[in-house]
Amino acid sequence: MAKKPKIRFHLPGLRFNYPLNMYWVSMMKTYPHFFKDNIEIGSFFGCFPFSLWNGGRLIIHDQCDSEFITNVIKCINNEGIPVRYTFTNPVLTEEDLKDPYCNFCMKAADNGMNEVMVFSPILEKYIRENYPSFSVNSSTCKEIKDVDELNAELDKDYKYVVLDYNLNNRWDLIEGLKDPGRLEVLVNTLCVPACPRRGEHYRYIGEMEKKIYENRKLPPEKQEKIVDTWRCDYGEYNFLYKIMDYPTFISNEMINKEYLPRGINNFKIEGRTANLFSLIETYCYYMIKPKYIGEARVRLLTNLQESHIVQVNRPRPAIWREK
Repeated sequence: MAKKPKIRFHLPGLRFNYPLNMYWVSMMKTYPHFFKDNIEIGSFFGCFPFSLWNGGRLIIHDQCDSEFITNVIKCINNEGIPVRYTFTNPVLTEEDLKDPYCNFCMKAADNGMNEVMVFSPILEKYIRENYPSFSVNSSTCKEIKDVDELNAELDKDYKYVVLDYNLNNRWDLIEGLKDPGRLEVLVNTLCVPACPRRGEHYRYIGEMEKKIYENRKLPPEKQEKIVDTWRCDYGEYNFLYKIMDYPTFISNEMINKEYLPRGINNFKIEGRTANLFSLIETYCYYMIKPKYIGEARVRLLTNLQESHIVQVNRPRPAIWREK
């Protein structure tokens, strides 16, 4: 009998979801019977705030120090899992390549094990020349929807090319790809199919990153007040059970019956800034055997509560006085 291929999931979070992801890996080792037999973690992706090169998700009021960064990289790599930076800001200039913080993050992970997701040709060239040990991946932010263009992207020196979510489950187009095994597919995209503002949103995030960066170089009294004014009418508050009816949603059945037979086994889970409970539900859906989902969810939440990552407040005590 042929060995069943691994399903490799790429999980969101080097910062906010880092504790969740490490508990998840620990649970895979402690309770392996909870998990589907062919599951593997392909990477943890995201950035360490505040990263000027970051794209895709906006993080305004946060910063990581050097000790946190080096420790997180070490802990993730010690589990045999790559760190993958989402350096997909589309509006970078040559001057932005000098950013000391982003270069520190690259140097801290420059050990031959880690990866970077790119959009800007300027940044891609800089990384290939200065950090050649990193595997480079092509971002879904490029919104490539043409088969010929996608084949041209697959011809380039990328480890993976992340498919535009609008091509999910489009077997007529996927069948026309030369090297589908190097595709990575976003399984749980929260955007509505054919969202008309997706590209605009990516550019907005990139421009906001630059405004935040400029603010940080000024004294507090001269800083411009930064408010995230983006409001999405097309699915910003969606979650797993709401998107299951979208034609772009990828179910477990589709993974096993459609994607794996075509040689596609890398799947990205969206959610770097997602609601924690929604993300746990998504992890359980894709990676836990159905009969163990309830137990796995409770054990995970209990660990997160005991480590004060999830806080459950009790009612305040009062004094009863007889009238």
